[in-house]
Formats: sequence, structure tokens, C-alpha cells
Amino acid sequence: MEALDISEPKSMHTDKNGKIVKNSFPVTGMTCAACASSVESILNNTQGVANASVNFASSSVLVEYDQSLTPDALRNALQSVGYDLIVDVEDPSEAQAERQREHYQNVKNRTIWSSILTLPVFILGMFYMDWMSGRWISLAFTIPVLFWFGRSFFINAFKQAKHGKANMDTLVALSTGIAFIFSLFNTLFPEFWHNRGIHPHVYYEAATVIITFISLGKLLEEKAKSNTSSAIKKLMGLQPKTLKAIVNGEEQEIPIASVQKGYTIVVRPGEKIPVDGTVLSGSSNVDESMITGEPVPVAKTKGEKVFAGTVNQKGSFQFEAEKVGGETLLSQIIRMVQEAQGSKAPVQKLVDKIAGIFVPVVMAISIATFIVWMFVGGDDAFTHALLTSVAVLVIACPCALGLATPTAIMVGVGKGAENNILIKDAESLELGHKVNAVVLDKTGTITEGKPTVTNLFWSDKAHEDYHASVLLALEAQSEHPLADAVVKKLKEEGVQSEELKDFDSITGKGVKAANTSGKYYFIGNTKLMAENHINIPQDIQQKAAKWQEDAKTVVYFSDDQEVLAVLAIADKIKATSKSAIEKLKKNGVEVYMLTGDNNQTARAVAQQVGLTDFKGEVLPSDKADFVKELQSKGKIVAMVGDGINDSHALAQADVSIAMGHGSDIAMDVAKMTLITSDLESIPKALKLSTRTVKGIRQNLFWAFIYNVIGIPIAAGLLYPVNGFLLDPMIAGMAMAFSSVSVVANSLRLKTTKI
Repeated sequence: MEALDISEPKSMHTDKNGKIVKNSFPVTGMTCAACASSVESILNNTQGVANASVNFASSSVLVEYDQSLTPDALRNALQSVGYDLIVDVEDPSEAQAERQREHYQNVKNRTIWSSILTLPVFILGMFYMDWMSGRWISLAFTIPVLFWFGRSFFINAFKQAKHGKANMDTLVALSTGIAFIFSLFNTLFPEFWHNRGIHPHVYYEAATVIITFISLGKLLEEKAKSNTSSAIKKLMGLQPKTLKAIVNGEEQEIPIASVQKGYTIVVRPGEKIPVDGTVLSGSSNVDESMITGEPVPVAKTKGEKVFAGTVNQKGSFQFEAEKVGGETLLSQIIRMVQEAQGSKAPVQKLVDKIAGIFVPVVMAISIATFIVWMFVGGDDAFTHALLTSVAVLVIACPCALGLATPTAIMVGVGKGAENNILIKDAESLELGHKVNAVVLDKTGTITEGKPTVTNLFWSDKAHEDYHASVLLALEAQSEHPLADAVVKKLKEEGVQSEELKDFDSITGKGVKAANTSGKYYFIGNTKLMAENHINIPQDIQQKAAKWQEDAKTVVYFSDDQEVLAVLAIADKIKATSKSAIEKLKKNGVEVYMLTGDNNQTARAVAQQVGLTDFKGEVLPSDKADFVKELQSKGKIVAMVGDGINDSHALAQADVSIAMGHGSDIAMDVAKMTLITSDLESIPKALKLSTRTVKGIRQNLFWAFIYNVIGIPIAAGLLYPVNGFLLDPMIAGMAMAFSSVSVVANSLRLKTTKI
């Protein structure tokens, strides 16, 4: 295996002059993509910060700063505007997770109580609007909804205003605040309007419904975000908390934090290897799939390298600790995933971008409307000015705008689940339709991910049954990782085991044993056959040569004179892999295959599934670098994998897809998971993205068409023509109808075939 440069942690390093520090910090207080942008701009404008990149999905920021600048200084810069950095704690990730849990519970409680109090206000406003006592009841219920359960909207809007920015919180606070103030005035001083021959309306239900609807959307968003840190936690969980080391000539169990370079570590069957090192004594097979992605465990003898997080199998051995703490390969993989996630610029949600322009425009129109009517309104100038300006704000209510994206996403996610595609976030669903390059891992993605006996040829047919029983007995006692595949194959064929004695395992070559008559039988590679002067018949040599060309592992079974049978073991290609790749190519998507397996195997698999672009013998970091290379060429890249070794590349890709039977880490890092592990689901997922994005665009059209038509009418454009002024209540109804249109359009996606 090619060595990785892990001499210095990637999460914090210094440049050549020793001045620049790079570190990742959890951030709290961010509620939307605009907040992430604010955090980023504040830190980037802080003296001593070279670069800051916020990842809103993981609530973290990757900062490059002068070493003379302390983390506390960065924290103070953010605290001054209402955000916070988690620094100087023993476990910042756990501290962040705890705050996220508390925040989610608070949002949940606020949404529930807002809904409970909004229901009577809605009923009174829609069906008993002229009942004067009902207005006072509505007022009593509206005050806690707006100014307690919905206070975060007003607080966040104020924070944005301090920086000259506006987002959805601004629009919510502005429209609900104006509606409440206007309704409060009409409740306290109805005679002001009665004296002018106008019946005053109140709009408490509009204000409370807006708060409740938007709170529900925030709750769903927080729930989706709450799982983003679990991948890193599980990666960290691969390393055991304690280990067994030889200290002062005695074996002792010590905390992993206490281990030092040079310690002799003891590893027993089934245990995880705690740190990186070199085997001193003993032998075993180690499952290194978390690094290489390959299902076949690797034989380890004296002088072989072992890595933290990999799993020992049946043997025992001792090794010398060489890389501990943050220097291990596992720690590097953790850092690579963290940095790949944090290096992406936060995706500015389309609605937030629009709101940033929409809010000031609506405010300007409302003010302009008020001023114009004060000049041209005649005797009723103030009345007309106030009603029209409020109508503009009410009809510009962001309900439809707020629902446009999440409703389409929710239906799209549900549609995906129906088709065995689990989608973890909106970003991947929105971006999937742009994908023009797909990178596939081989093992467990294109192939089934487990070694099986694909071919078994008997040279001696006459005694096949007895020899099969001997073969089963040999492999049942063998510790070789491929033995299980042979045992499974023979048991499926109903073979019964024969009694053997003098079993002996020959490291790196195979095993041998004798039957009750004292005759020896062997199973292993060509080296074992040659050392024991065992003849390999011509027909078996031909079979073996053909299977090796197909990149299969060949195993010989013999007595002490001649080879009796030859077996081919390989990782089978999934039945749908070839057709799925053909569909992707037909849709104009470039398809690549990467694998930690050797080039011969990679070439054989690529040929069978119709791929010309492939690479073998790649490390986890190589996969991520390949994705970066494609991205540098302007490609929108989807990475598909199933192993921990794929997690870095999955985090780097624009769209990440994990196979359902794969590791928890891969599924946590990936934004989509294919439950059936069927590659046919990939073209379906991309098509689902296309349909969903189309629905979002249609929703935004419906959300805005009412404003495009309604705002000019609310401003009194028709008054000079036919004397019509839009009542704010009708404006509220138009707003509600726009929301219904958006939801109805989103539901159409349910009937779409993908």
C-alpha cells in the first residue's frame, strides 16, 4: 500500500513561515443560508483571518488564520452579532450536538404551541370576523404566538438589518408585525374608521398562520440537519477506547489516549486494531475493507503494516505502535471527511436569494404607495394610504414563497422512498439533475461485494463425492478468508464433511491435512503445489489460465500426487450494473470506475460492464482527488460507493450516493442511499431530481405571479380606472390561494413515473 503523508494533522497546520493555522470550529446560532453567509463574511473581515468557509449543513466553519489570533478572538467577533463558536471544550463535536438537540426541541415546542394557539385565531378570523369580542380573544392568543413562540423571526430579522441584509425572517417579521400593529389599532380604536365610513378589519389570523407555517418548515429543516454529525462520530467509534499493551513486561489494558510510539500492542481474534504499526510476532488475517474497500481480508505476518480501525479475524499477533493519536490513517480519513464537507461554499437557497431582493422591493413599493396616496388621495388620503400600503405588505406575505421549495422537496423525497432511494437533504435533490459525471466504486457497488465460488472443475469425476467431503473438511478448518466462500458453496450442494487429522496451515500458501488412512490432501496456490511436487494436469492448467484472465482467484485442491480440482473465486458483478451504466451513458452522463483492487481485476470488471474509463489500486484520498479533478474541469460529479474508504470522495462530490448494504459511515456521509443497492436506481434518482426541480420552479412561478399581479392592484393601480381598492382581507385570501396552488402543484409529483 502506498504510504500517505500524515506527518501533520490536516485540521491544523502551519505554513512555511509558521504563521498560518487552519482549524474547523462548530458554529451555533445559524438558522438559514443567509446566516451562514453572514458568519463567513464577518470572519473573513476579521483582522488576521486569511479565509473562512462555512458549511451550513454541518454547522461548522473552516478558518485559516494567523497563529497570533486566538480562537477566542474569532468567537468574540461572532458573539457580537449573535452567533457563537464552540472552542476550548474537551469534545466540541459533542457540545455542538447537545446544543443542536436543545435547539431542535425548542423549535418543536414553539411549533406545537403556535399551532395550538393559531387554530382558534384562524377560526375566529375566517368565520366570526365581525364578532367584536372575538377580536380581543384573537389578540390575546396572537401576542404569545408572535412575540414569544415566533420571537426568533423578529430577532433574526433585526440581526440581518444591522448588517444591511434581508432574508425570509425579515419578510416574516415585517408582514406579521405590520398586520399585527394594524389589527391592534383597529381593535383598540375602531371608531377611527367608523367615523370615516369604513368597517375596520383585523388580520390576526394572517399573522399567526404565517408564524406557524414557517415554524413548521424550520422544524423539518432542523430535523434533517440533526444527523449531519453522526458520520464523524461513527468514524471516531471505529477506534477502541482501550487497548492491551506490554508495559514493564506485563500485559495491561490502558486507555488509548495513553499509548505512545514504541509500545508493543496485543491484538486478539475479533478485536479492532487501535493504532497504526508493524507486526512483531504472530499472524492473522485482517479485514481492511474500511481502507481499501475490498472484501477479502489481508494476511498479516511479521513486518506487515497494520492500521487503526481495521478488524482482526481469527489469529493473534503483537505489533509495535508507530503512529498514534491524530497521526493514524483512521484519524486522517476523519479529517479528510471533515475538510471535504467544510471546504464547500454554503449553498445559497434560491428562496433566500430571492427574498434578499424581494423584501427591500416590497418595502419600497409599500412606502411609495403610502406617499403617493398621501398626495393624490384627497379627503381620504391617509385612509387610502394606510390601507393600500398594508395591503401591499399583506399580499406580499411569504407563505407561498416559503412553501415553494420545501413542499416540492418533501414530495420528491417521498417519491424517492417509494422507489428505494433515500434522500437526506434538499441540496442533492436540487443538484442531481445537473450531474454529468458519475464515479462508481467497484466492490459492493458494481459488484456484490463478497467473494463467491464462480467455477469448480473436477479432474477426477469418479471420486468426486469423497473428494468434495475432504475439501469441505479442509476449508472448514482453514482461517483463510476465501475458505468461507468454498464452505458455503459445498454446503449448498449438500456435501458432508469428512474426518481429517494432522491439519496444518501454511502461511501465504494454503493448508493440508490427512484422512483417517493417513493420505494427505492439500488446498492452496501454485506455490503450495510446486513445493510438494504435485502434478497439475493440462486440462486444469487451461481452466486456471482462462479464469485468471478474467481476474478470478484460482485455488487448487489435490492429494499428495496430483491436483484433483480447481476452483475460481471472484466478486460477482450485479445483474443490473451493466444496464444501469448503459442508461447513464445514454443520458449523456460520463461514467468512471475506481477501485482499490489491482489493475487486472479492474480492467476485467470494466470490460464486462461496458466501461472504458477506470482506475485500479487507488487509495481513499486518490478517489477524492479524482473527483476534484473532474470538478476542476467543470463537471458536476456524483460519487457512488459503499465503504468507509469511499467516505472522503463521497463528501467531496457534488452529489453523493451510498449503497444500502454498505457501511454506516458511507451512508451517513452520502446525501442519497440506494436501499436495494441496485445501480438502476441511479438514473431514477437523477430523473427524480429533474422532475423535482421543475416542480420547484413552477411553485416559485405561482408564488410570485400573485405578487406580480396583486401588488400593483393592492397599491391602487385600478383605482383611477374603476375606483377599486384591494381590501387587505382580500389580499390575505389571495396569499392563502397562492399557498394552496403551490401545495397542489407539488402533490402532482406523486403521480409522476420515474
